[in-house]
Amino acid sequence: MTPIITVDPAGQATEAATPGKPRGAVRALAKRLHFYAGVFIGPFLLIAALSGALYALTPALEEAIYSKELRVPASQSSVPLAEQIRAAQQIAGGQAPAAVRPAPRPGDTTRVMFTDPGLGESESRAIFINPANAEVRGDLTVYGTSGVLPFRTWIDDLHRTLLLGDAGRLYSELAASWLWLISLAGLALWLTRPRRKTPKKDVTARTRTGRFNRGGLAKVHGTGGVALIVGFLFLSATGLTWSGLAGNNITSLRSALNWTTPQLPTTIDGADASADGVQQPHHGGGTPTGTSMDPTMYDHVLAAARQETIIEADKIEIKPPAGAGKAWTVTEIDRSWPTQADAVAVHPATMKVTSKLVFEDFTLAAKLTRWGIDAHTGVLFGLANQLVLALIALGLAGSIIGGYLMWWKRRPTRGTAWAVGRAPSQRFLRTSPWPLTATVAAVAIAVGVFLPLLGISLAVFLAFDVVLSLIKNRPQTGK
Repeated sequence: MTPIITVDPAGQATEAATPGKPRGAVRALAKRLHFYAGVFIGPFLLIAALSGALYALTPALEEAIYSKELRVPASQSSVPLAEQIRAAQQIAGGQAPAAVRPAPRPGDTTRVMFTDPGLGESESRAIFINPANAEVRGDLTVYGTSGVLPFRTWIDDLHRTLLLGDAGRLYSELAASWLWLISLAGLALWLTRPRRKTPKKDVTARTRTGRFNRGGLAKVHGTGGVALIVGFLFLSATGLTWSGLAGNNITSLRSALNWTTPQLPTTIDGADASADGVQQPHHGGGTPTGTSMDPTMYDHVLAAARQETIIEADKIEIKPPAGAGKAWTVTEIDRSWPTQADAVAVHPATMKVTSKLVFEDFTLAAKLTRWGIDAHTGVLFGLANQLVLALIALGLAGSIIGGYLMWWKRRPTRGTAWAVGRAPSQRFLRTSPWPLTATVAAVAIAVGVFLPLLGISLAVFLAFDVVLSLIKNRPQTGK
């Protein structure tokens, strides 16, 4: 069949895909998905991109905002950890710490962390101590395993929930659910783009029209999107792991495939108990409840853990036993490259290591999960990681804005008031072979079940498309 030559809005002749063949049908479907998702999901993606770019740059801002709490004059000597903990307890009313993070390097502060029923989930109260003289440097709320400070927590909440709580998580899940599909649809359009038939004499005329006509915008939009597509797919995949509905499905899938992250055993084996069957804590130790905890236990536990060659990181967290029959834990929390995430459990009575967790022994899936989360939050490769994240996020924002400009330039200047622009041609169902149609339908249903917000919104788009087609194709009555 002879190819069809069309003229695009910029006045350039192009060779369109031949209708009735799979390539043309796939292009029509990709165009439809890219158009509707771009128009209606674009605002959610734009907010996520801009807030994500800001979040990626917050570590440097955090260092400046909280320099008093985070930094002290460097000193090669320090007081015992127990003395630092007692200084923090005086501020916290004598409460036993929930965790302690010793100063990793000279010039850093120690964090003594306490639970507080008035704080939210995953939040704790941190007292910052100068390790050289046990001076209290600050009292802040920290969030999550990474211990981010209030400003970054606010940006993170804006990025994840629009400051709307659990209901706001639907916005970020919707954006992450569609980002990969919009990106792949855009890639399909770029790969199947028609070959240009522009005569040489038209090159000068085309140049005069400027880079920001629709043709120029389309070129920048397409090329930029393809250049950043790996980053878009990465942000979508890792972002979905934190989502509500899809995140639960991802967790179930990981469990079924045995891709979960191993956990450190902390239950003390009966054989490790004292001879009379009752654990007799040495060094004034035991399980801390309320204020009944000897801070010197932290020094003893840290010394026992350091004897194990696997605990080598400067950044560590020490946690007391979670209850009777449980061990102390010492965990490496350095998430930069190479990742240091080893952990040991220490018996509260004998100060012996009862179990170990070595990151090198993790499955590849568990390692990829750890690295993916750390890269998404900008800590895996430090400043370079943060700058790349910001570049990808700003590139996504620019792509969305460029897409809206293209849509606006394509709008009809005459016609009905509601016709602010025309969607791409509805050709997929008319031109695709039935096996392709059935395959696409089956994949769409499966993906929609696994990613519920994607499935629901896709059904809404389909219904809207059908109604719009019926309105436009309804029989014209006499005027």
